[in-house]
Amino acid sequence: MPRTSRIPGFYRLPLDERLKVVKEFAGLTDEEVEMLRNSGSMPLEIADRMIENVIGVFHLPFGIGTNFLINGKDYLVPMVIEEPSVVAAASNAAKMVRAGGGFKASTTDPVMIGQVQLTNVKDPQEAKEIILGERERILEIANEKDPILVKLGGGAKDIEVRVIDTIKGPMVIVHLLVDVRDAMGANAVNTMAEAVAPYIERITGGKVYLRIVSNLAVKRLARAECVVPKEALGGEEVVDGILYAYAFALADPYRAVTHNKGIMNGVVAVALATGQDTRAIEAGAHAYASLGGRYRPLSTWEKDENGNLRGFLEMPLAVGIVGGATRSNPLARVALKILGVKTARELAEVMVSVGLANNLAALRALATEGIQRGHMKLHARNIAIAVGAKGDLIDKVVERMVKEGVIRMDRAKEILEELLRERSAS
Repeated sequence: MPRTSRIPGFYRLPLDERLKVVKEFAGLTDEEVEMLRNSGSMPLEIADRMIENVIGVFHLPFGIGTNFLINGKDYLVPMVIEEPSVVAAASNAAKMVRAGGGFKASTTDPVMIGQVQLTNVKDPQEAKEIILGERERILEIANEKDPILVKLGGGAKDIEVRVIDTIKGPMVIVHLLVDVRDAMGANAVNTMAEAVAPYIERITGGKVYLRIVSNLAVKRLARAECVVPKEALGGEEVVDGILYAYAFALADPYRAVTHNKGIMNGVVAVALATGQDTRAIEAGAHAYASLGGRYRPLSTWEKDENGNLRGFLEMPLAVGIVGGATRSNPLARVALKILGVKTARELAEVMVSVGLANNLAALRALATEGIQRGHMKLHARNIAIAVGAKGDLIDKVVERMVKEGVIRMDRAKEILEELLRERSAS
């Protein structure tokens, strides 16, 4: 029987049953399931070697996005996030996209940019020509630092040279273009940039200061697109409402930033689950949204000739499945196993698809019932737990708050106290 991520009512299953479904889908071992179940899934001795001054391990909910069909393949998508409704929204949007054939995703080669900042040169244009003339030797020096990466088909592939004006005068910026294969690549790129810096100084007579990766990974793009049948969305009027929301974001950066935040809800949730550098991903995405001189939405939405909704998302995504926290964090390894991705490019294709799904869900909610209806019901659970509700009392407090339309900490506390009095009196 073929595997499918189309699992109606997944969210209604007891936790143990949800774990059982994921275990069967991904072929998890009993030990890996126990790791997911156990709040101490990262031993302190591992955490202590990942960052400094460790005193414990901070936990976030680990959920599963369902219904994802990407390039004809079914995925269950691990998502780590504290915000209510993000996982549910992604799953619901993926179901609507599935009705139109699923997501189609692609990526460019995993090329990262290492920057070498050259200063104090008498003639910046001449320095640029000298550097370009020594291209082969510069690449040779860089690749000597990582022969394994080169053997795998990666390594430094080319250079670019820019002259920029700054408050400290003109600078010559060398871009070292490195194919990092299945790694995020920051460490490899930084090492290569540092290796070529002395040679660049020697041939130009200038002074190098910064030698570091750029997180604006414009050479490493991920793209996803989808067609959503108007019937799956609720009709052509809903399609029009989504297009009005998109037009607002396209015209107004105040709206565009929240539009893009919705995209990043999905992207970062998968990034956290799989041990990626979320800060680099966020920084690169928002910088990419500003490249035209004005902050814009990362996604594009339009209506096709049949009145269906068509969406497209392009963004830089520097992610890896080898090295870093991806391998040192046991749960990140489990997340990658659940996903079943074989390359960093496949992981990026999943992530960009999830970003587009969350964007679709947010736009549809905004264009119809408003963003708060579903979100606040889920948020009410957090409030109930925060005031001390346990077990079935959580659901009772939530039910009362939602019925009253008052979802606040003080009201949750009052309801809980009433319920506890009723229980003790009975």
